[in-house]
This record gives sequence, structure tokens and C-alpha cells, in this order.
Amino acid sequence: MSEFNLKIGTDDIGIVEWNLPDKTLNVLTLKGIEELENIVDELLLTKKVRGVIITSGKRDFAAGMDLNVLANLQENRSSQNNKQIFEFVMRVHKLLRKIELGGMEEKTKKNCIPFVWASPGLSAGIGTEIGLACHHRIAADNKRTKVGLPEILVGLFPGAGGATRVSRMVGLMASAPILMEGKMLSPKHAKMAGLIDEIASSDDLINDAKNWIMNATDEVMIKPWDKKGYKMPGGAPYHPSGFMTFVGASAMISSRTKNVYPAAKYLLSAIYEGALTDFDTALRIEARWFTKILTEKSTSNMIRTLFINKNAIEKGLRRPKKNQKYKFENIGVVGAGMMGAGIAHSASLNGINVTLIDKDLESTNLGISKITQILETGVKRGKLSEEQKEQILSRITPSTKYNDLEETDLVIEAVFEDPEIKNVVLGQIQNHVDEKTIIASNTSTLPITDLACVIPNQENFLGIHFFSPVHKMNLVEIIKGKKTSEHAIALAFDFVRQIRKTPIIVNDARNFYANRCIIPYINEGIIMVKEGVPPQVIENAALQLGMPLGPLQLIDEVSIELAINIAHQTKKALGDDLEDHGISDVLSLMEKYKRLGRKVGAGFYNYDERGKRVCLWPDLKTYFPPPKDQPDFSEVKSRLALIQCLEAVRALESKVLIDIREGDIGAILGWGCMPWAGGPFSWMDLMGSKWVTKNCAKLSERYGTRFEAGDLLENLAKTNQTFYEKYVSIPD
Repeated sequence: MSEFNLKIGTDDIGIVEWNLPDKTLNVLTLKGIEELENIVDELLLTKKVRGVIITSGKRDFAAGMDLNVLANLQENRSSQNNKQIFEFVMRVHKLLRKIELGGMEEKTKKNCIPFVWASPGLSAGIGTEIGLACHHRIAADNKRTKVGLPEILVGLFPGAGGATRVSRMVGLMASAPILMEGKMLSPKHAKMAGLIDEIASSDDLINDAKNWIMNATDEVMIKPWDKKGYKMPGGAPYHPSGFMTFVGASAMISSRTKNVYPAAKYLLSAIYEGALTDFDTALRIEARWFTKILTEKSTSNMIRTLFINKNAIEKGLRRPKKNQKYKFENIGVVGAGMMGAGIAHSASLNGINVTLIDKDLESTNLGISKITQILETGVKRGKLSEEQKEQILSRITPSTKYNDLEETDLVIEAVFEDPEIKNVVLGQIQNHVDEKTIIASNTSTLPITDLACVIPNQENFLGIHFFSPVHKMNLVEIIKGKKTSEHAIALAFDFVRQIRKTPIIVNDARNFYANRCIIPYINEGIIMVKEGVPPQVIENAALQLGMPLGPLQLIDEVSIELAINIAHQTKKALGDDLEDHGISDVLSLMEKYKRLGRKVGAGFYNYDERGKRVCLWPDLKTYFPPPKDQPDFSEVKSRLALIQCLEAVRALESKVLIDIREGDIGAILGWGCMPWAGGPFSWMDLMGSKWVTKNCAKLSERYGTRFEAGDLLENLAKTNQTFYEKYVSIPD
């Protein structure tokens, strides 16, 4: 079946409909490129149409390029392969340039066939770049419609003419939100930004496109950069205004990316160099820089983790295969606090009826009010209507009676992180549900097998660990206890996907996978505070690793009170086996001065009355004065990076983590672990196992056994293998 189909009506207007078979969204494949090339060449050669409309046979236009195409291009790292990548990028450029010129006569600039882009809904990446090459762009006026170039968010930049066209259309300053921030814009804002020319109702989309073609003149079909005397809006690099803009953009990129994400720098280079020459040369320059970003190992790691592996996992890579897919209609959530309310919101948002239980109606209604606040924010931002908000709330039934759980398919316990409280609540749930009902604990640290002791039918009991805040965090850990059945795992997986989150399946152990790695990262920051390393150095080292938050800011956000509680629970469980390294001294100080995190306006940072961070707490240096012998900045970075990665390796060694692809995805989505590198395992592959073990040896000698590499890493170093070579030898 074809991916692009051409129909020519009696009005001599050709409609090119993009409709990728058996897919919800269009993505541009190699086959699609070839088909579109053939259609465009035929139309320009025969001149048998008055104009052409490029649209979609789906409710959206396109999600972008098929990233498997880019991944395949990246596989072979050689100069010959670089040439092939450049030629592929130029092939796409030539196709879009043909559309842009429309077969016009070179000297007279006449007899151009007008191309109109008509998007019925979302358009991202190459979909929008196709539109930019057309002479007129129309987007449907509906809530689904978003237009943009989000490539920068995944370590790329718009390399099919997007960087050059947008910057030449609106100037560098105005193009920054589109190109350098990757914002997806509503039709109204896309028109204001210059990405589209017209907004039409869905019913009038094609007719409006035809009307424009009927009235198009030769003049309006010539792009500004193809006219004599073109000047870049806001000034080219050596114009006084343009010079200041480009200098400012360079500083802004360094500030935002901490120089670990190369795509933004390459994007600015492509725009800067291209602005000094003619348009066609600028496209070649853009293609050269896009080839360079594609050949960066970190870029291929990001694509592999955030798209190829993430999609495979969400489609059921690790879901038990023998169990039929299940759709949930009624679930129960016990505990209406921040986590329970967040779970209830996510479920009801996706059409599931929720019975929300707490000790009294006051507590339950407080949970409902939290959900209402989230929904009202959505209404204010135009993501929900008032009617939709009320429908979502109507699916949540507040209650104080466990009897109301009788008709549920799944019950999630989400009470305080205390095993005694959880055991009481789980016992009550067990007494009031059907034997087939799946019971889950939303615990962040407590072993599931221990909690299962109060559940007679332990096959239907497991952990479903959501991350806070639930409505923003997409990762969910599904924890398999010793007796948890494959059936329960499959149903939990289906539930997580039904509420549109990303599940990873891990085996049971204290802290599971994500928190097992997050806690050492936070602890290492606290240990360095105790050692007298300046907090500013600790936080900046983390940011320059590409972490979204430093360890001290992260513990402030999560809550120092929670960290203290987890530390007490861990100490109770491990006793003398727990290595403290001075962490309790720092936490005790914070507890003494009631500096329990952002929620109380004081933690490692000071906050203003609006909860905005002001500065690090100055008294830290008084209580933990810096010694004369300070570690190198690079050593601080290595400590913060390796302490996370080593714990991820230990989780793999102990079979808590089963698949390193889930390890990388869980790390990025769970605590933002070096997304630019593709996650902890991809980062270690990037650095090389020999580098990792060498640095572990140095750090373990100075700071102790927590930095020992372990047998698995040592063996990788001996054989000079990567994690992905050893553990993901056959792609799924």
C-alpha cells in the first residue's frame, strides 16, 4: 500500500494525501520519501495541475521522521557513512526545494505551481518542514492541532530546511522559541509566530486551500530569500543588531545546555554560517551540521533510549505474552493524599471510574480538591473544557468504606510510607475485594514481598510505584514480589499503559530500581556537604553532567522530611550494615532547624514567600567549613555520575533490573539521569568500561567501597565490551 496518494479533481487541483498504512500517526519513511519524490517530479514535469494540496488522510498531519531511518543511518561510524548521511539529508533538501520552487522558470520567476500545506491536526518535525517549503500553510482550528519543530528536545535540530527557513522567515530572535526551545504551538500562536499563514475550520480546510490556489499570483509564490535584495529579519551576523543577537544566543545556549547537549550549538552554527551566504548554500551548510549531530554517539544514544527502546517497552517488550490485554473500568485508590489523589486523577482522566477512600470524608475531599486544582489549571491553559473537567471529577467517588471496593478490578494502596500502617490498610482491602482483584501498593522503598505477608492470595499482589507529582511524571515501576503472578504483572502493565504512562518491570528489593539509584545520588551530595565541599560546586557539577536538578535541590523538592523517614526505615531494616558517611549529621541539623525542604520554605536552599529559590543556605559553610584540600571539579562530577551508574549496575547484577533498556528509560524518566547520553548504561558505554573502572578504582581508594566497580564492570573492561553489545545483542 502507498504512503502518499495523489488524486486530481475536475478543478485540476492535485491532492497529495499522506496516509501511512497501519499506523495512527504519519512518520516519514524511506518508502514515503521515494513516493513523494515521484509524485512531485511527475507534477512538475507534466504541469498537469493548477496547484497541489499536501494534506493527511489521518486526523493529524505527521509526528516527524521515522527515527528508525535515522538510527539505521547512524549504525556504521565511518567517513563513508558520514557521506551517506549527508547525501540522504541533501536528498530531502532537494525534494523540499523542488516543492518550494514549484517548477518556476529561473529567469522570469513565473509559471510556478502553487503548493499548499493543509494540516488537519498535529504536525511535528519533518511534517512541519514540508509545510515550510510550501507556498501557503493552513492549519485546522481544533484542540488537537499543534505545529512545531521539537527536534531539539531529543538531541537533534530541524535539519530538513527547518533551521534555515524559520530563521530567514522571522529572524534569529523570533525563531528561538520554535527552533531552540522546540515549542509546539496552537494554531493561533503558530500564526502569530509565522509558522502558518491561515487558520481554517476542519470542514473548510481543503476548500480554503483550493481557494488560495485559485487566487495565487506569481509574486506570492516567490519566497523572500528567492527575491533580489533579501535581508534577514533582525539582521544577519555582521549587522550591528544581528551581531548582538547571535552573541546573546550563543551565551543563552551555553547557559541552558551546560554544553552537554551539542544540538543547540550545531543549530546556531548552521544558522550563523548559512546567514552569510545564499539560500541553497545555506541548506548545504545545514545538512553538514545535521550530519555532524547525527554522527554524535550521544545523539544516537538519545534516539535509541527515548524513542526506539521507549516505544518497544510501551508496546509490551517485557509484558508477559500469554495474558490477554485487559481494559480497566473500575479501580480503587486507598489514601487521598498527594500520591493517592494523583493516581485517582490520572485514572479518571483516562476514562476509569475511581473509588477514592480515606479515613474520613474530610481527608477524601481534600484529595478531590487537589485533583480539582490540577484540572482547573488545565482549563486555564486551554487543555480541558469546563465540561471535560466535570466529567473527570464525576468518575471519582469519595468514600470512607472499604465495602465500596467490591466492584473494582484493581485497588492501589497509597498511604503513608510506614509498613505498619500499610499492613493494616492492605488487610482491610483484602477483606473487601473479590479474590480475582489485583491489589497493589504504591510504595517507593518498602519491599513488596514483606508487605505481601498480610495478603492470602499473594499471586495477585504487586507494587505499582508512581513518581511525584503523578500528573507530571510518566514513569511507573511495576514491582514483582516473590509470589506475584505473570497474570498480575500483565494486568498492571495494561493499567499503566491505559493511563498513558511508561511502565518498567523490576524485581523486588528495598528501594526497587529508581529510588535505589536516586538515593545514592542525593546522599553523595549530602556527604560532600559534610566534607565541606561548597554546595555551589556540588550543584553546578550536577548541572554540568546534564542532570536537571542538583542533589541538594532535588532533596528539597522531594522533601527532607521524607528523606529522614526513609533513612530511619532503612536504618531499622539494615542496622549496623548501613554505611552512613556523615549523612545523619547533616539531616539531623536540617531537622533541628526545621529546614525540611521547599514545602516549608527552607531546606538546603532559602525560598521567598512564593516558594521561589533565592540562594543556598549560607549557614551550611558555618556548620560544615570547607577544608584546605578541595577536590577537583571534575572529581565532584565523576562522584555524582558514577554513584548513580554503579547502583544501576548493582541493580542489574542482583537481577532487580532485568533489562538495561528499562534501566536507561527508568533513569531518564524517573530522575532525569543524563538524558543527553541516553541514561546511565548508555553514558557508561559512551565513556567506555575501561574509563569507568579506572575512575572507580581512584574514587574507591579515596572514598571507600561504594565506588568499587564490581565484577560485571570489570569483566566488561577486560573484554572491552559495552553494555548494549553484551546485553542487547539482538534488537527486538
